[in-house]
Amino acid sequence: MTELHESAGTGPGDAHFAVFTDRADAAAVARSFARPGSRTLAHASGRPWLVGHWHEDEVITANAGGASVAVVGCCPIQADDLRRRVARLRDLAELDALAHSLPGSFHLVAALDGQIRVQGTASGLRLVFHAEIDGVRVAATRADTLAAVLGLDPDVEELAVRLLWPAPYPLSETSLWRAITAVPPQDAVVIAAEGRGVRHTRWWTPPEPVRPLAEAAPLIRKALEEAVGARTLQGGVVSCDLSGGLDSTSVCFLADRSPARVVASTWPGRDPADTDLHWAERAMGYLPDVEHVVWDADASPLVYEDLLGIDDLLDEPTIGVMDRSRVLHHLPGLAARGSRLHLTGIGGDHVAWCSEAYYHRLLRTSPLFALRQLRGFRALWQWPLGGTVRALADSRPYGKWLADAAGHLRGPLAPSVSTGLGWGMAPRLFDWVTPEAERLARRALLGAAATASPLHPDRGLHADLEQIRSCTRVIRQWDRMAARAGLPMASPFLDDRVIEACLAVRPSERVTPWQYKPVLSAAMRGIVPDACLRRANKATAAMDASNGLRQHRADLLALWEDSRLEELGLVDGAELRRLARRPASPGLSDAILYSTIAAEVWLRGLARSHTRVP
Repeated sequence: MTELHESAGTGPGDAHFAVFTDRADAAAVARSFARPGSRTLAHASGRPWLVGHWHEDEVITANAGGASVAVVGCCPIQADDLRRRVARLRDLAELDALAHSLPGSFHLVAALDGQIRVQGTASGLRLVFHAEIDGVRVAATRADTLAAVLGLDPDVEELAVRLLWPAPYPLSETSLWRAITAVPPQDAVVIAAEGRGVRHTRWWTPPEPVRPLAEAAPLIRKALEEAVGARTLQGGVVSCDLSGGLDSTSVCFLADRSPARVVASTWPGRDPADTDLHWAERAMGYLPDVEHVVWDADASPLVYEDLLGIDDLLDEPTIGVMDRSRVLHHLPGLAARGSRLHLTGIGGDHVAWCSEAYYHRLLRTSPLFALRQLRGFRALWQWPLGGTVRALADSRPYGKWLADAAGHLRGPLAPSVSTGLGWGMAPRLFDWVTPEAERLARRALLGAAATASPLHPDRGLHADLEQIRSCTRVIRQWDRMAARAGLPMASPFLDDRVIEACLAVRPSERVTPWQYKPVLSAAMRGIVPDACLRRANKATAAMDASNGLRQHRADLLALWEDSRLEELGLVDGAELRRLARRPASPGLSDAILYSTIAAEVWLRGLARSHTRVP
């Protein structure tokens, strides 16, 4: 493997690249991807293999016996170990076992017998796309990289779909450009030696949720230890969120056991009822070697802040723009304290808890147990009896549920019990969305309903996987923003090995109305003190959202002036401007504006980026 071009200045945490077959015509296309500061890894022939941006610490390569493999991202494997494994590679399908054996979060790229294979993570945190350019099939880790070379504008129907609140699977995972294909997270893309034939091959299947918690807890602990260890092995200084919740507290205690020095970061909420600081200080009583930074709650940004100033290059709309200022605000201060990486507890809610929808099946297989638990859930979530019975009796297949949703896009938001016990939250459109956008979104929904299968036949596991993948769609954009701000972020709970260990737990022990996150409490016992594991709630930041609506209504009003979505005929700008003047309007506190704001901010950023190429 030879390095054709190297440029300093690419920081860690923002690796992105395109992948090419070992052909002269592919090499010609690769020249279109070269940018100032880009790097190139070459095939043995000297032709480009990977072209993009990465930090030298993020790439491990090995070639042996005619096979080449690159691991790009966070993975603690040593080059010699990777070389030994590559030497045994006889078929690209054997990469499945390699991918399942490695901790961390990374893209895995291989070349063998002229073919190339590219895959991301099962979580969806690292994605893969591909498109045909000048007759050559090219894979890339970002869709906008391909769109820029092809000179494409986003598809209007795809934009209409992203106005749905929320956009359901599989519509949430498509590319915004019709000529660019998104590879499902559980699949790898294989491009044939001639550079044109392409196929998807499944490399990941979720574990069946059958393992008793007592048996699973040590495996979850080991997976989390390895996930945090992959980021802290190099030592130095790392920072950790410490909200006092079980997720961030677990990461902080694990990091404290590593070679790295830890700086804990607590951001108290504005709400007087917020107890984050209390629980964070309780944890700090057991962490004498950790520096604790407590930020001024009133100095932290509110939701909706600086929407007009966002200039990040994103390859799809993300509701993460609403909290962008909040996510990035403290990073410079932590970097000034020497932090090279910021660890979060994000994802713990998605893997250490699970959907109550599992009880749809458990009611039929273990009725007495399920009924007792469901009584508890009804009390916990204030589910009405009638709605609970209707949700449990609903046995529509996923395609039928999607098709029915297409007929009720203007209806009221579905009750929480049907969301909690069903296939998920039924999508809705609101008054400011035009009839044309509704027509496009309905057509896309009906098209998907005709062929779509759920992520798993069990609606509980389907809901879990969809929530994990919805989360990572936001986090992958936040990670890019944080890297650009100068301090990369990482979320160990979203590593594939951690997700697998948690999903394998019996749902009857993973989600219960009688205990908060029992999986994490069991896994962290002996590492996190019992006094810190007793917390049974979390802050919601609802005050920051409602205050943000009021304080930033001028920005929201400016956002809808000269609206790109209005130009495309997808929204009624006058209605959105009216809402901006009335931030206390019913429903706005339920985040129903988020998907529309996300699409508008993305389109504005895309227009600015026409003078810049990602």
